[in-house]
Amino acid sequence: MTASSCILAIDQGTSGTKSLVFDSKGNICAEATIPLKTSYFGEGFVEQHPEDIYKNVLQSVRACLQQYQSTGASLSAIVSCGISNQRETFLLWDEFGSPLCNAVVWQCKRSVDVCYEMQSLDLGNVIHDKTGLFIDPYFSGTKLIWLYRNNPEIQKAIKAGKAYFGTVDTWLLYRLTKGEAYLTDYTNASRTLLFNLNTLSWDRELIALFGLEGIRLPEVKPSSYAFGSSHFEGLFKRALPVQAMIGDSHAAAFGEACIYPGTAKATLGTGCSILFNVGTERRNSNSGMVSTICWSTEDRVDYALEGIIVSCASPLAWLKTELGLLTDFAEAENMATSVTDNNGVYLIPAFSGLGAPFWDMNRKASLEGLTFSSNKNHIVRAALESIAYQIQDVLSAMKQDTGIPIQELMVNGGASSNNFVVQFLSDLLEAKVIRNENKNVSAFGAGFLAGLKANIFPDLDSVQSLYHRHPIAKTTQVAKVAEAYRGWQRFIHATKS
Repeated sequence: MTASSCILAIDQGTSGTKSLVFDSKGNICAEATIPLKTSYFGEGFVEQHPEDIYKNVLQSVRACLQQYQSTGASLSAIVSCGISNQRETFLLWDEFGSPLCNAVVWQCKRSVDVCYEMQSLDLGNVIHDKTGLFIDPYFSGTKLIWLYRNNPEIQKAIKAGKAYFGTVDTWLLYRLTKGEAYLTDYTNASRTLLFNLNTLSWDRELIALFGLEGIRLPEVKPSSYAFGSSHFEGLFKRALPVQAMIGDSHAAAFGEACIYPGTAKATLGTGCSILFNVGTERRNSNSGMVSTICWSTEDRVDYALEGIIVSCASPLAWLKTELGLLTDFAEAENMATSVTDNNGVYLIPAFSGLGAPFWDMNRKASLEGLTFSSNKNHIVRAALESIAYQIQDVLSAMKQDTGIPIQELMVNGGASSNNFVVQFLSDLLEAKVIRNENKNVSAFGAGFLAGLKANIFPDLDSVQSLYHRHPIAKTTQVAKVAEAYRGWQRFIHATKS
């Protein structure tokens, strides 16, 4: 490949699709985002139209390529494509490629009763041992069972062996290749409740246990692989190889340089996903973490533990809209730094229960340690501090599970732009905290994996050299922050639901 070789990276997310073209040095040449409609119904149903997803991707790619060509660049320089996608969302279609139902989005809660039933049958341990996952509506398998039981057409198609299952990556590849390629990657397969992490294959015992014999499943490959090629409905004169497919959170981990054991990424959004690379052997958790695939090539499969924090930055929205303590999120940083400490105030952000490592869904949010000397700045600071405390709780549990020390934590997402949060986190952790100001980490992760397969990048070290790393130096407040964390631990463990 020449130094001018470029990669098309597609990040198909829940709210829309972002496409970008970047060169072999990691410079963005063009980018475009097209929003995608999601339908929300009663009883927690969340769906997207299969054709809308496919057209949304084509529209995004078309807009990106138009911008790319407007600079005088030639499409012939684009030699590879990588795709990242919203995880757990899945589709079903028949032997003719016609959808059997709408795409069931990862947020959908229709299978709550199915989960209760599976738990009552004491299936949790066998499912966790095989898949690394918990029984939860979040994962695809329980909603597939619901469809089988409640949609006669789907039940008939599955029994007849004519129902094709696929996560969004598989659907896009199937459509882009005119039905020639029916494949997925390890990361997407690992989020379905149907995939065995130990054998890296579909688990036929679980499929039979779920009553889904006859379901057609895609062949599973590493994330960096020659999946097929496509003209993208005429956007390219020659077929462009699709050489990477990977779930978006896993793509973000690779895009954040979580390439070696001991590295982790935390996406600080409404909630927080922490993905910790544990190396080439699966590690199990005794503290409420999901065991999953981190990323993979044909020569290597890296595993991960994942911890989900339910309420990360969302308490700030509550302080703004319900209590009126701030008028703009940008104010939060100045309010937190206007006081020297939290004055003993702690916000336990269990507005929707507590996630990892506690998994206490009945816990309620609370403000602790209030006195007459407390003011709104202390409360806002407590909300920001809770982000760092929860991340520390998860990383401590991961270290205890694996025996692997956390060496580096890469942070991204909206709340990572808050300097107080990132600095407080750096002072709290016994690890290097690195902020990535790249807003396209999932797209870059998929693109880098495609570039590895296309030999644009010769090895992992050459990929790592492209990351723009901004380490956060510790301050003189380390001991003070550690003492504040001990206060958090007293409150977080004091009240059980």
